[in-house]
Amino acid sequence: MTRTLALALAVTLGATPALTDSFATHELDESFDDAAFALESEIVAHGLVIDLVSHVGPMLARTKEDVGGTVDLFDDARIYIFCSATVSRAVMETDPMNLRHCPYGIHLYSMADGGAVTVGHIVYSDDSMAPVNDLLATIVAGAFALD
Repeated sequence: MTRTLALALAVTLGATPALTDSFATHELDESFDDAAFALESEIVAHGLVIDLVSHVGPMLARTKEDVGGTVDLFDDARIYIFCSATVSRAVMETDPMNLRHCPYGIHLYSMADGGAVTVGHIVYSDDSMAPVNDLLATIVAGAFALD
């Protein structure tokens, strides 16, 4: 994923990552719908509530001509937004400014020109955000049997 696309997805989440933050992404060998179901199921299995599913891909397709777009970007693209009271409390007790990172998100997309479905999330560089990094990585690994 390009840095520009990653930053655009982060801005959509409502939180711009620090320049030292990175992104973990994984290409999947399954359909977008199967991947979406697996991701949603894994988030819920962790006792979390999905606050919002941002349908970025359909929005960009729907507004393409209105904003002068000339290319189709995604076949589908979504961002799943959720929070964990336990993890959020832990990171905010360490540094109350970690409030700026909540809620957390995992993005899932397939490009319009084909190719693999991709899942990913921000990896926060601040050590105080390690519990969030672990939560996001655990959810993605559990949903897609990643090591």
